[in-house]
Amino acid sequence: MILNDTIVALATPSGAGAIAVIRLSGPEAITICSTFFKSIHNKDLSKQKTHTIHLGHIIENNKTLDEVLVSIFKNPHSYTGENVIEISCHGSIFIQQEIIQLFLRNGCRMANAGEFTLRAFLNGKLDLSQAEAVADLIASDNEASHQIAMQQMRGGFSSEIAKLREELLNFASLIELELDFAEEDVEFADRTQFKDLVNRIVFVLKRLIDSFAVGNVIKNGIPVAIVGEPNVGKSTLLNALLNEERAIVSEIAGTTRDTIEDEIVIGGIGFRFIDTAGIRETVDVVESIGIKKTFEKIEQAQVVVYLFDAEQFKTDSEKFIVEIEKIKNKYPLKPLVVIANKVDKLSNTEVETLKATINNLHLLSAKTGVGVEELKEKLLGFVNTGALRNNETIVTNSRHYDALQKAFEEVTKVKYGLESSLSGDLLAIDIRQALYHFGEITGEITSDDLLGNIFANFCIGK
Repeated sequence: MILNDTIVALATPSGAGAIAVIRLSGPEAITICSTFFKSIHNKDLSKQKTHTIHLGHIIENNKTLDEVLVSIFKNPHSYTGENVIEISCHGSIFIQQEIIQLFLRNGCRMANAGEFTLRAFLNGKLDLSQAEAVADLIASDNEASHQIAMQQMRGGFSSEIAKLREELLNFASLIELELDFAEEDVEFADRTQFKDLVNRIVFVLKRLIDSFAVGNVIKNGIPVAIVGEPNVGKSTLLNALLNEERAIVSEIAGTTRDTIEDEIVIGGIGFRFIDTAGIRETVDVVESIGIKKTFEKIEQAQVVVYLFDAEQFKTDSEKFIVEIEKIKNKYPLKPLVVIANKVDKLSNTEVETLKATINNLHLLSAKTGVGVEELKEKLLGFVNTGALRNNETIVTNSRHYDALQKAFEEVTKVKYGLESSLSGDLLAIDIRQALYHFGEITGEITSDDLLGNIFANFCIGK
């Protein structure tokens, strides 16, 4: 990794806008910028204090490229821990490229994806899990994912892992010391205290591992499949949930022949609704492909919404009851919401009969909007947001989840070893492995391949 050169990139989204921000980082960032910056007050940029802003022009060979504001951040008091310059220029694509090309011709190179944050990590400004949280924060599109990313970026997850690692490391040192005095047969590590520590680590790791089930759906959204027979109002329900005409609605059965997906935020949690083709026997080749996709989407969904026509139920109730039981039996682990649609066409007596026939039935009129808000609340109830409300650490990163699983396995081996009175040299092997996996999370232990994979997912300029 090259860390002694100066990099440049556009830090704001590509395209025209009111302003754009061009970022430079590296030992020569201030010097290179000062060569082409002329302050309106004739200030020498290289002699200005850190965290100051200066108005002037970017000039090349007496040609003014733009009037700009230049912000100075001197090492180590910057995002990357290096000298950093941020140039706020007008948002013309032509101006952006002219300034970037100017610096590329004069000592800078184009930054790689995520290289500013990579340098922040390598210079000790962030640990690895905090650096990854930067990408999560940029990608967050709802309140819950934003809250988790902010907590992780502030070091909530890191500090919890670092504390466990430090305590385990202290005991590991004592175990290793015992090995140096093996002939004297002495114990420096109090086994009772060590058992208490290991039990506590097992408890915390289990909690963090279990939190991934919540964290993963918060980060990626909860897929909800809307299924049922043709023409029962699935597309109308999707439109009502999204509050827009997203899916085509008609009286013709089988209008939806492919899946339609869209996402909304309910109570700060992202839900991805999937409108599927109606399930029925058909000879239409295209429609049958859509029905096959419906079952694939049910497999992928975390919640299934089964919709039926309340009017049709009056004449053929047995058919719907059998279909509901089929879905329950086929997907026993998936939460199922059974909805009677078009209840606006029923009398009060018919509604009461319907409710008495099917347990936990949700009544809805997708066309008029009756029951839609109550459905949203019901769906939100499937998400355990208790940990989020209590500001507990929630794991959302699959790499962290994998490392925690491996650390848990090694710590469990240590626990078994203590209970079996294994010798210190055997305990030390498992402790070292547990420490290794803890270090993988925060970045004490890394490889170029690992860093390359992580930061390749960042945008250029961050």
